[in-house]
Amino acid sequence: MKIERIGNATLYLGNSLEILPTLKPDFTALITDPPYSSGGAFRGDRINSTASKYLNNPAQPDFHGDTRDQRSYLAWSEMWLRKALELCLPSALFAIFTDWRQYPVTSDAVQAAGWVWRGSGVWDKTEAARPQKAGFRAQCEYFLWGHKGRKPDLRVFQPGVFRGITPLKNRQHQAAKPIALMEMLLKLAGPNILDPFMGSSPLGVACIRQGLAYTGIELDPHYFDVACRRLEDAQRDYEAGREAA
Repeated sequence: MKIERIGNATLYLGNSLEILPTLKPDFTALITDPPYSSGGAFRGDRINSTASKYLNNPAQPDFHGDTRDQRSYLAWSEMWLRKALELCLPSALFAIFTDWRQYPVTSDAVQAAGWVWRGSGVWDKTEAARPQKAGFRAQCEYFLWGHKGRKPDLRVFQPGVFRGITPLKNRQHQAAKPIALMEMLLKLAGPNILDPFMGSSPLGVACIRQGLAYTGIELDPHYFDVACRRLEDAQRDYEAGREAA
């Protein structure tokens, strides 16, 4: 296991199921984007590269953990979600990304793990999302949200649809989410964020920009290194901004 500390961010290289039990239980939010394992109906499809399943013109390396069928995805999701629940404080927020195929399974997993599911939000990827012949554009992804127990007494109201794209230029991950989307989620998240599947860590960048503590875990060494570089850049910008102020 490799650990990097960058400002208030701590990044772990390794398997989330092994690392989560070692962490201190003081997180105010669980926000993460796990591999969906949704790009194939059959075993032969699922073991294909993530680029062939999700992208027309890949520019980044494949990512791991995207070969489970729905039954194993449910079991795996319940395991890590239960471990994450134990690490979060009462009334902690959760926001878990998914797509239309795994939405039902994800809703089962969060409730089986003990979280209180309260709703979902939509990431509208705009008309830049890939079209589908004789069908509708693959324009939406989703996040399920809720809390550990009761809602916090927080007078903040957020929209349920976020519209924006991850530009192809300088994209750091095949399944990257916009940093602006992560910044909006953080308005309800409190000061200490857990991200068991950080990828290239747009959430970590957003946390650094807002002065929040962040713990991210990534299985793939390539994307772990990408995340470290991005957070180092974000931390330098943050410190420069504080000095200028």
